[in-house]
Amino acid sequence: MKKSLIASVIALATLGSAHAKDIVDTAVAAGSFKTLATALQAAGLVDTLKGKGPFTVFAPTDEAFAKVPKADLDALLADKAKLTAVLTYHVVPGKVMAADVKAGKVKTVQGSEITVATTGGVKVDAANVVKTDIVADNGVIHVIDSVIMPK
Repeated sequence: MKKSLIASVIALATLGSAHAKDIVDTAVAAGSFKTLATALQAAGLVDTLKGKGPFTVFAPTDEAFAKVPKADLDALLADKAKLTAVLTYHVVPGKVMAADVKAGKVKTVQGSEITVATTGGVKVDAANVVKTDIVADNGVIHVIDSVIMPK
């Protein structure tokens, strides 16, 4: 039994490295972005983030989405246009690794600018970046602890 379990783990690891993963597959595999994955699906953005890119995604965790009052989150998930605006506000064109982040205003895919601060850790608007440089084949994910909203 132990031997077959180990063989299965090795086979899965090998299979995972043989297939490149886009941003969506990488986020889903991480397991802490279920709400984000649901939101991307509701907004019809899955194919976009599976596209060529490259993209830099500031991805709120399930805990970050849990900070949004349930009624507000339900309303957001039901309003495709607003949901699309919020989600694309979390995406920056290009692949920006943590070492290349600079303080200032950065234009998002949504069209508005986010404010990046680098004093005492990296912040995007009011959200703290809690994990960086999760590399996907079409960009990079930086994990944030709050959902950020366009102005």
